[in-house]
Amino acid sequence: MNNLMKSFWATLLLVLSAPLALAEETTVDQAVGAANTSWIMTATALVLFMTLPGLALFYGGLVHKKNVLSVLMHCFAMACILSVVWLVAGYSLALTSGNDWIGSLSAIFGKGLDGSDSGGTGIPDILTFAFQMTFFIITPALVVGTFVERVKFSAVMLFAVLWGLFCYAPICNMVWNGGLMYNENTETGEVVKNWLMGENERVIDLAGGIVVHITAGIAALIFCIMVGPRKDTSPPHNLAMTVIGTCMLWVGWFGFNGGSGLAANGAGAMSIVVTHISAATAALTWMLIDLITTKKPTILGICTGAIAGLAAITPASGVSGPVGALIIGVASGAICWYFSIKVKTMLGYDDSLDVVGVHGVGGLVGTLLAAVVAVAALGGTENGAENYNMGAQLLTQAKGSLFTIVFTAVVTVVILLIIKHTVGLRVDEADESIGLDQSAHGETAYND
Repeated sequence: MNNLMKSFWATLLLVLSAPLALAEETTVDQAVGAANTSWIMTATALVLFMTLPGLALFYGGLVHKKNVLSVLMHCFAMACILSVVWLVAGYSLALTSGNDWIGSLSAIFGKGLDGSDSGGTGIPDILTFAFQMTFFIITPALVVGTFVERVKFSAVMLFAVLWGLFCYAPICNMVWNGGLMYNENTETGEVVKNWLMGENERVIDLAGGIVVHITAGIAALIFCIMVGPRKDTSPPHNLAMTVIGTCMLWVGWFGFNGGSGLAANGAGAMSIVVTHISAATAALTWMLIDLITTKKPTILGICTGAIAGLAAITPASGVSGPVGALIIGVASGAICWYFSIKVKTMLGYDDSLDVVGVHGVGGLVGTLLAAVVAVAALGGTENGAENYNMGAQLLTQAKGSLFTIVFTAVVTVVILLIIKHTVGLRVDEADESIGLDQSAHGETAYND
């Protein structure tokens, strides 16, 4: 009888406590979803802050004073037009189910986007749309630094639209949406072998070493070669503006990398820490090289080094620990310095504000080193995989990078040829001499 009564009371307690347990679990899930949503809303603002005003001020301070407004206008207008393009077709081509190369048109004009969460992260789909839109904005805007002071405004706008749709969107789909470089069916989760990547083979790129920095760097190289060098290579007109822009980019990068895991958790916190460590280390590395080679540490050098470190840690920020960030910081600071100062001079291309040397080379360095810093011995967190093979992953990173370089180069050449034979690429010599502020926009930032 005693056992029967005990069983009765145990069963009753279980029945009565089940709704409470369910309610507690629901509350926890809702709390996690709310935390994730709050963080990604903040991260979205931070990444937009990187373009407006961070990148605009960073680039604006580096040009001649007769062209500063044109650079600010390029960044501002790009943010506007690319936001509309993202809504119309960019999001759909980049992040809906399609094929190995590109998404479908199932979400054109934001079709089907609302406050629901179809990804199971607790983040509304419309917020994912907004967060990814800020990446779509900043990537073509990075290329501005290579063609400043000599390209038609109409060409800049047309480039932003065409390149965003036909270069950025496909690469985004290939890396972040189960495409060619990630080879996963986004609807079933099935891993599918393709001609580029083997089974279970996929690139590591949390926040855009391939998607953002390699694509922007290669496009910049093609652009500066096709448009030709500047007539006037005056030194930066306002380095104070550049320092302010650098600081804004640095802070904004916490949202760029820390938000790319789409969760307010320990992994996101680690991404922020390694982002900061890499930037600081690369800045110091560049400064020390300046000190050794010119006997003077320069503010331009330390700022450029910081951006190199930020670009390089971007792909690895989901797998690197603090020691890995130190390694990437030193490597990117030294290698990007060499390409920006030595290689550019040797080859003679006018990459005006070092987009190629900083973003292109930095993104490539970080993408390759992601395979190295992911190992447990360096504090890496590559899924905690016991069978992680650094050599095999390094080959995967190299394949993905090489494919992206070739794809971006071909698409960029085609786009620039179209622009050249329609609206034209370069302003005439008289307008370039006057400055684009006056000749293109009828305004001036300085009255002297």
